[in-house]
Amino acid sequence: MATSRLKIYNGALLICGQRQLSGLSEEVESRRLLDNVWNDDGVDYCLSEGQWRFAMRAQKLDYSTSITPDFGLRRAFEKPTDWLLTSAVCQDEYYRTPLLQYTDEAGILYADLDKIYVKFVSNDTGYGGNLALWPPSFTEYVKHYFAAKIISKLTADKQRMQALLTPKTGLLDQSLLNARNRDAISEPTKFSAPGSWTQSRRGSRGGRGFDGGNQNSLIG
Repeated sequence: MATSRLKIYNGALLICGQRQLSGLSEEVESRRLLDNVWNDDGVDYCLSEGQWRFAMRAQKLDYSTSITPDFGLRRAFEKPTDWLLTSAVCQDEYYRTPLLQYTDEAGILYADLDKIYVKFVSNDTGYGGNLALWPPSFTEYVKHYFAAKIISKLTADKQRMQALLTPKTGLLDQSLLNARNRDAISEPTKFSAPGSWTQSRRGSRGGRGFDGGNQNSLIG
């Protein structure tokens, strides 16, 4: 079931041991505090904490004709405005060849190619900014993050604060770890490249070296 801003707020308040909201316009301190976290890019912070598959965007970038580097790498590429976290910068559209010679300065990528292929965590409404795409584990992390930002303002319950904020073992860090693990599990299975023996048995595709042998048997 898709989440919403109100569900995130009420989830955070539940973690803090506070009364939940009936709506986003309710005139109470807890709602104002949560609004502050939301408006202070709280969701963007959570999105930038992992290589989330639901928020991953792939794009081809052409170099900017309006920016001419003074020296060094000769091409400049402007990052899209929805770029939060870099995942890959590659030379090819299949993302098989990483681009090793590039720099990232003040929202600009510099390289010696005329076009590059990038992947990044995006807060665009078609990607990470779309709450309907959030998996439950990420939603839980966002609730815990919002709770962590406001709990000291809402309660003097030291035990509850410790349970949430203790590094590594606290609910906040554990919710982030769980969200990352769940996201990793959802990644398609990757197969290792075939070894030299398998390649020699196959021969070149359509080539004269192919012997029609069974790859799973040494006898063939």
